Amino acid sequence: MLARHADPIAAIATAPGRGAVGIVRVSGKRIGAVIQALCGRALKAREATYLPFRDAQGLPIDQGLAIHFPAPHSYTGEDVLELQAHGGPVVLQLLLARCLEAGAGIGLRVARPGEFTERAFLNDKIDLAQAEAIADLIDASTEAAARSAGRSLSGEFSREIHVLRDALVHLRMLVEATLDFPEEDIDFLRQADAQGQLSRLQQTLAGVMRRARQGALLREGIKVVIAGQPNAGKSSLLNALAGAELAIVTPVAGTTRDVVSQTIQIEGVPLHVIDTAGLRESDDHVEKIGIARAWDQIEAADAVLFLHDLTRAGQAEHQAADAAIARTLAARLGAHVPVIDVWNKRDAAAGAAVPADGLALSARTGAGLDALRQRLLDVAGWQSAPEGVYIARERHVQALRQVDAHLMEAAAHLAARAPALDLLAEELRLAQNALNAITGEFTSDDLLGVIFSSFCIGK
Repeated sequence: MLARHADPIAAIATAPGRGAVGIVRVSGKRIGAVIQALCGRALKAREATYLPFRDAQGLPIDQGLAIHFPAPHSYTGEDVLELQAHGGPVVLQLLLARCLEAGAGIGLRVARPGEFTERAFLNDKIDLAQAEAIADLIDASTEAAARSAGRSLSGEFSREIHVLRDALVHLRMLVEATLDFPEEDIDFLRQADAQGQLSRLQQTLAGVMRRARQGALLREGIKVVIAGQPNAGKSSLLNALAGAELAIVTPVAGTTRDVVSQTIQIEGVPLHVIDTAGLRESDDHVEKIGIARAWDQIEAADAVLFLHDLTRAGQAEHQAADAAIARTLAARLGAHVPVIDVWNKRDAAAGAAVPADGLALSARTGAGLDALRQRLLDVAGWQSAPEGVYIARERHVQALRQVDAHLMEAAAHLAARAPALDLLAEELRLAQNALNAITGEFTSDDLLGVIFSSFCIGK
């Protein structure tokens, strides 16, 4: 533990601005002097007391509730003082300044972003996955994401990781025993069905990976870029999906010259939809910049909606331009980025033929939008909102992929005619390290710094 983790800390724990109630928190050892200075007396443990909060001259700054949570029964695992006052920014700043003044003798300082939750992690009140779930719960943009973050915060994700880890530790024990006692005429691995244990471990891991991918999708969403020729109806489609007039729509080609984006949700999954400039050859300097930005967005997309105009589908020039865009998309995008062909303006081109793999819709009337929404969920990999999904981050998914890769290598060593037990043991050790990184039992200080710096001050 670093030296700064021993410092007592204080911060305003509520959002900036005016509000009915504002909270100032203090956490650390030997904060009795701060309690006495602000409250004028000792406080009963975990009991809200209504009293005046006093300045250095004994005059009241405000009146409110004071609660003392003695260690280890507090959010941080340390002694905690929570002052609930009126939510004016000046009042809260005065209270914070008074706390710092009263705690100067014990080294009380202003907390860094996320430091209260970091203390909770370091004092074993929560693990790292639960700490991240707190931030995800605060940042949740959909109801499904909030509920999933709540499940992670309650420990569901961590419990599944611990089940995997315990099974892995048991398997490691068998392999290590075989390595430690090679002279014994006992085949520990065969008698204990090590191959079956490893197979069951991989099956359990596959289920956890599937739910973690769903949780990461709820948290991160996907980036969907609408691309196509000018006047294909890209801006109209963005407006229709968003349910608001976000982009300017006119019959003039080249109206959209910059990127317009909006986050929508479908079944709780956030989709970051981006409208771009029409793709064509242009001599207009401003439009050329817009087209270049369009291609930048397309190359960074998780999925592309390639919008075609049904009313111009029979025109040779239009077909040639669409074909040129399709070739460029194929050249610039990786094979993992799906391109969905969408045929717009079906209300104005009734009976027009649409390819079997294409979607026909009308951005103007909304016909066909539900099918497009479902297709977007399909390409994102969403499986109709299972209740057991917990929130997860990309780093969790990557760690589980590492575990999967190490277990596959371990299975290959174990299946060999003459198993290389030292290599098998090493793969199992690396798999356990990757699992431990999720809950923070094997995590670098640099990673902790990145994770907690994204939190609010006072959390």
